[in-house]
Amino acid sequence: MVNLVKNLRHHIPAVLIIVCLLIVQAYCTLSLPSYTSDIVDVGIEQGGIEDAAAVQISEETMGYLMLFMDEDEQETVEDTYTLEDGVWYLDEDIKDTEEISDVLQTPMVLVYQLSALSEDSFKEMMEEQLSMEAGSLSDMSLEELGAMMGLELDTSEDEDGEITVNMLSLLQTMQEAGMLDSDTLLSMADEMAEQYGDSGELIFSSIAIQEVSAEYEKVGVDADQIQRQYLFRIGRRMILMTVLMSVAAIFACYFASVTTAKVAKSLREQVFGKVLSFSNSEVDRFSTASLITRCTNDIQQVQMTTVILLRIVLFAPILAIGGIVKVLSSHTGLAWIIVVAALAMTGLIIGLVVVAMPKFKIIQRLIDRVNLVSREILDGVPVIRAFGREKYEEQRFDRANDSLMRVQLFTNRVMSFMMPCMMFVMNGVNLLIIWFGAKGMDDGLMQVGDLVAFMTYALQIIMAFMMIEMISIMLPRAAVAANRVDEVIKTESEIRDGKDASDYEERKFKGELTFDHVTFAYPGASDPVLKDINFTAKPGTTTAIIGSTGCGKSTLINLIPRFYDVTEGSISLDGVDIRELSQRKLREQIGLVPQKGFLFSGTIESNIKYSGDSVTDTIMEEAAATAQATEFIDQKNDRYQSEIAQGGTNVSGGQKQRLSIARALAKNAQILIFDDSFSALDYKTDVALRKELAKKSAGATVLIVAQRISTVLYADEILVMNEGRIVGKGTHEELMKSCETYQEIARSQLSEEELALNGGADVCR
Repeated sequence: MVNLVKNLRHHIPAVLIIVCLLIVQAYCTLSLPSYTSDIVDVGIEQGGIEDAAAVQISEETMGYLMLFMDEDEQETVEDTYTLEDGVWYLDEDIKDTEEISDVLQTPMVLVYQLSALSEDSFKEMMEEQLSMEAGSLSDMSLEELGAMMGLELDTSEDEDGEITVNMLSLLQTMQEAGMLDSDTLLSMADEMAEQYGDSGELIFSSIAIQEVSAEYEKVGVDADQIQRQYLFRIGRRMILMTVLMSVAAIFACYFASVTTAKVAKSLREQVFGKVLSFSNSEVDRFSTASLITRCTNDIQQVQMTTVILLRIVLFAPILAIGGIVKVLSSHTGLAWIIVVAALAMTGLIIGLVVVAMPKFKIIQRLIDRVNLVSREILDGVPVIRAFGREKYEEQRFDRANDSLMRVQLFTNRVMSFMMPCMMFVMNGVNLLIIWFGAKGMDDGLMQVGDLVAFMTYALQIIMAFMMIEMISIMLPRAAVAANRVDEVIKTESEIRDGKDASDYEERKFKGELTFDHVTFAYPGASDPVLKDINFTAKPGTTTAIIGSTGCGKSTLINLIPRFYDVTEGSISLDGVDIRELSQRKLREQIGLVPQKGFLFSGTIESNIKYSGDSVTDTIMEEAAATAQATEFIDQKNDRYQSEIAQGGTNVSGGQKQRLSIARALAKNAQILIFDDSFSALDYKTDVALRKELAKKSAGATVLIVAQRISTVLYADEILVMNEGRIVGKGTHEELMKSCETYQEIARSQLSEEELALNGGADVCR
């Protein structure tokens, strides 16, 4: 995970932009449920009336309301409302109505409840006020009761024929007559709040809204217009939030995609550049198949997961935290459900990571194995067919493939188990919310819109955890992939430039190579491959190296361009240890034809001119002529523009070898190395090539590794190797007299007549 995040360190501004966009997206997403709640509770249930601050109140009703206000509250109302033609109008410049709503809410509730009190309820109230026995006034008429009180009661008859008493008018009359003081009226509000308890605020608000609605009807305000205006206002906000959310999401996706594409590009450049700097030791340690996997599959995993990291891993916590804050501020009393769900999902995610992470490490190794086996089989198809081993190779591939499949099945089963668990938690949360929410509505603690909003927030929180769970499936594997990529990037090559390499950058080298007591052992090997090698190859001379297979000839050649570094001793170029030079400077002096000729996809021209722009057409044609490649090139319709397939699969082995030789000659290097580069040539072509090569490389240091005596016969010096040592050194004639190993090679390849012709018949007889 650390390596995944580390890849973003060069893209901090883009990440900050993405975070800001995700915050905007989350804010808009979390705002929509509250708007939905407002539409249900206020827009539909309350007819668009938001609070007790009515825009118009009749003079009569305002008088009743002021019965239940203290002097400060009455002053606030008078400062906020203006009386015109018997109606109090809310000042238009009042934007925040919360304060006046708090003042009016309780009086509105009392006015609503006392404006039409039934006869029986009125008598029960009077019995309580007069401390009389219950039922004492049941037989007395309202007129008689009013006469007893010395007041005229304001009565009316409702639609059902029931007599009701306007208690507000009575209280107003009693206050005016001095029979009732203000403190008694104010205490009624406190008693009512205590009576309703915890549910008082919600019930008070609901009753106050009903009174406002009744007042609008009384003064002739168009209630439908108010409702429409409210719904349109909230609807516009929802549309605006949705558009803003979409724009933020689109730009977040854009910046995330661009950023991760740059991360992947940078990783590929770093890995590829590092691989190119590797010596053969590092390539052997990682293996070619693993390096290919790391450059392709692993970086692809990192790129794909980084996109999700920037979009989901950042967005999900923001959404979850925002949802939790909204839930805690909703005062529904159901927040504990979200806490339980969050703990359950966190436990599931942790369990997933603990179980799956080790398996993902194994998966990447098994993918390397499948790639290795596949590459070997594809490269060795001719050999496999020739030996009839198709069945064996199929079984070998099946074993590697089955191992990968079994581990992947295990991880997939774990992931498949997680999703039902998440769905169980989500449905369980919904069930708990509905159960306890319905109970809360029954107790008057919440409204329908509150429950809808809470369920939406809960769903968003759970979805955020589900998104985290989904990414947690990919994170372990991506973390392993990132570690594997980082391992390549952090690996330092054993072959490094010398500290004072810059001192030799301008120096012109002649090409004299000296091996001074050189010993070399491959990394991890117990015995050295080369032992105490001493010789000097001078400019203008040809040094040939011959010996049995596996004696270390190619290994010796690989030490010159520093594909490996010597274990003991030194190799010097014009007296300078090659380890003191930069690798670029050293390899500029060398034209190498490897043992296995390799061509790049392109054309014949691009392959011969591979050493750089300094190779002109004239140089290219001269090099091709020297390498005896002109014959088959001229037979092609496009000549030097003829296509070469990947790996040179559309040319023969001899043609591939001649083009490789031409490529090295075109470089015009001071040192020419031919590592068994004439093996695919017929005798006639071999002779012609060596004859032309002698002219072309007159001033160069030439080293030839060969198996055939005929190839090294006329070399200025021949080194005979056996079991990693030089057992003979000299010309052909000298070695035929002094070196038993060379004699054995010569007798095995040349007839008595040929040996005699070359001056060695007397030794061989």
